[in-house]
Amino acid sequence: MKMNFNVLDIMEAMGSLESVKGDTKERKLFANFVCWLLGNGSLLAWNSMLTIEDYYSALFPKFHPTRVLTIVYQPCALITIGILTYREAKGNTRLRNLVGFVLFFVSSLGLIILDVATGGEGGIGVFLGVCVASAIFGVADGFVEGGMVGDLALMCPEFMQSFMAGLAASGVLTSALRIMTKAAFEDSQNGLRKGALLFFAITCFFELLCLFLYAYVFPKVPIVKHYRMKAASEGSLTVAADLAAGGVKHRSQSQIAAEEDPQLLGRLSTKDLFLQNIDHAISLYLIYVLTLSIFPGFLSEDTGTHRLGTWYAIVLIAMYNVLDLIGRYLPMIECIKLTSRKGIMAATLSRFLLIPAFYFTAKYGDQGWMIFLTSFLGLTNGYLTVCIFTEAPKGYKAPEQNALGNILALCLLAGISSGVTLDWLWLIGKGW
Repeated sequence: MKMNFNVLDIMEAMGSLESVKGDTKERKLFANFVCWLLGNGSLLAWNSMLTIEDYYSALFPKFHPTRVLTIVYQPCALITIGILTYREAKGNTRLRNLVGFVLFFVSSLGLIILDVATGGEGGIGVFLGVCVASAIFGVADGFVEGGMVGDLALMCPEFMQSFMAGLAASGVLTSALRIMTKAAFEDSQNGLRKGALLFFAITCFFELLCLFLYAYVFPKVPIVKHYRMKAASEGSLTVAADLAAGGVKHRSQSQIAAEEDPQLLGRLSTKDLFLQNIDHAISLYLIYVLTLSIFPGFLSEDTGTHRLGTWYAIVLIAMYNVLDLIGRYLPMIECIKLTSRKGIMAATLSRFLLIPAFYFTAKYGDQGWMIFLTSFLGLTNGYLTVCIFTEAPKGYKAPEQNALGNILALCLLAGISSGVTLDWLWLIGKGW
């Protein structure tokens, strides 16, 4: 089945790779960079909230803010992405992602307004307001993560890898900013609060940047138009709005509506795609169950007192984020990229040995061993994530790749939600 596009637009989009062979590499690098920035924006707001846990812990000492905010965030993200994955074939990917970035911006701005309006005071009312912001971040994540992963799944694997690296880079960026702001304001009055406000001011600016990039820049990149035209020619309906934004004419809504039944598109159903990739789905789920049962709650509250003092949790979170980012670039080296499904599953299951390792290190080890384990946790998390997301979509048509990307993102968030729930088990025997 073919979509009815303007002939000149087809020639421009489909022929773009052939007509610009001399600078294809530069075009691809630019598209990779934009994907990396969009990955940053997809998690920057949430990572900012996590990274200022020392401020929230001081502001709300009785409420376990790191754990509570995470457990508020994740169900909202999971429910949102679950609904959108179910309706994926009929969705408007462009609108979905734009709404997500708008929500990230609005909620980040709301946190600044809330803090300024209350003068940095604690209390249950303010904490509930912060929880509402966390819930909105979760909804925004459900919009953006599944939408972007599904969209990039029908393009080249390098774009997916860049987006995933951007997700990890947001953690590195927030950790670096937190270290700088903590050092800059540590000796000043209300230093924690000033650093937190600066944090979210930067976040607001970055979310606006991502909104602009996705709305006006990304759809017009020739190589992106090429992949979306190819997807449309294979029956994908989710790219229509993005193609229109890129200047490519598309079918009317009435014509699209007549073709919304996935059966008419000749594609596998969501259920069939899930069953064919159930091993990848389980691996992603288990990767994030383990990671989020340790990070950030256990690292923030249960690792004891060490020479680094108040810097200890910040250093641990920073090391996790840095090694997670490095791990997401390792699959670019083909000789060490894990492509075997059995190999990925074996590596995923072996990571569960980290649970007793963290337990005994927290109880008997020093901070050096804890930093090493945290680094290894981040490295394997990033490496295995990219291996799965870049290998799973291969061999499918564009509409199936988009659906599979949404399924895998759903499994990832399901693993995160389960992990942050299990993270509370570390509190057993400590007054709970």
